[in-house]
Amino acid sequence: MQERLTTRHMPKQTCFIATGRRKTSVARVRMFPGTGNIVVNEKAYDAYFGRGALQMIVQQPFKVTGTGDRFDIFANICGGGLSGQADALKHGIARVLLAMNPDYRKPLKKAGFLTRDPRIKERKKYGHKKARKRFQYSKR
Repeated sequence: MQERLTTRHMPKQTCFIATGRRKTSVARVRMFPGTGNIVVNEKAYDAYFGRGALQMIVQQPFKVTGTGDRFDIFANICGGGLSGQADALKHGIARVLLAMNPDYRKPLKKAGFLTRDPRIKERKKYGHKKARKRFQYSKR
């Protein structure tokens, strides 16, 4: 049985809050001084993101700033799929690190972690099968 990890029993201390977004995913991120634990939707992040590539994406802002094991992250993520949620969490972690220390702006900006990726699904148009696919045209 998975153990549920929450912030309810944590002592009141300095907390930084930020929001990260990607596609239709929204990550609300809270950061506390700690030992490097990352909790996503009350689960450990390596249990939530099963693939190693997604776990690596989440860790990238810490590697760029060199703050891997100094902070605990508690995140609530909703919407989208796992890949979009991992990118939203990466964006949220980068923004919360920037809120904590403005000196991290240059390395985070250079790595591209502070820019919100604007690519989203294109809407379906009427008279077409999908966003860009058309019905077959027959001249005769």
